[in-house]
Amino acid sequence: MDKRIEKTVRNLKRHNMSGYYIENKDNLLSLLKELIPPGATVGCGDSVTLEEAGVFDFIRQENYHFLDKFKPGLSKEEKRQIYLQNFAADTFLTGVNAITTDGRLFNIDGNGSRVAPMLYGPNQVIVVAGINKLTDTLEDAITRARQTAAPLDARRLGKSTPCTSLNRCIDCSHKERICNDFVLISGQFAANRIKVILINEELGY
Repeated sequence: MDKRIEKTVRNLKRHNMSGYYIENKDNLLSLLKELIPPGATVGCGDSVTLEEAGVFDFIRQENYHFLDKFKPGLSKEEKRQIYLQNFAADTFLTGVNAITTDGRLFNIDGNGSRVAPMLYGPNQVIVVAGINKLTDTLEDAITRARQTAAPLDARRLGKSTPCTSLNRCIDCSHKERICNDFVLISGQFAANRIKVILINEELGY
């Protein structure tokens, strides 16, 4: 195991979070099957990492009750109801913008529907991340989220914010700005409620 990954896993444990290491995304689905019991209600946040790893299709095909926010034709209110149901989910699956090697998670969110269930509600939160999300300091984590992840995500979502053409954040006041919630998770009261799976590949952004 890479020394940075080993350090991160150790520090996550210090902060009452579990850290797992797998060599590649091919091992991810079998680990998720171990961590999520059959019949569980599973919610999710937007995540290119989870999409690239085939996690959404896996949850749909297995014996889970998936709160599927990606169903075609959902109205704005129907999506909102799914977001609220996520708080009562057995498991909430998500990616992350950055993980510091001292064991903290940093995210930027647009409307809070991804970060809110990470903070409170679901019995279990499973965070999946490639090694490209590792940073050595909190300052690096914030820079990574703002200058790398946010512009790419805004472009993916079809926003017309300045970052989509400039390829960098200028802390705009655009009406479609997605950098609204800056959330740092430094620990948990409930031991191992948050489980972080680190994959020795570059995934998502």
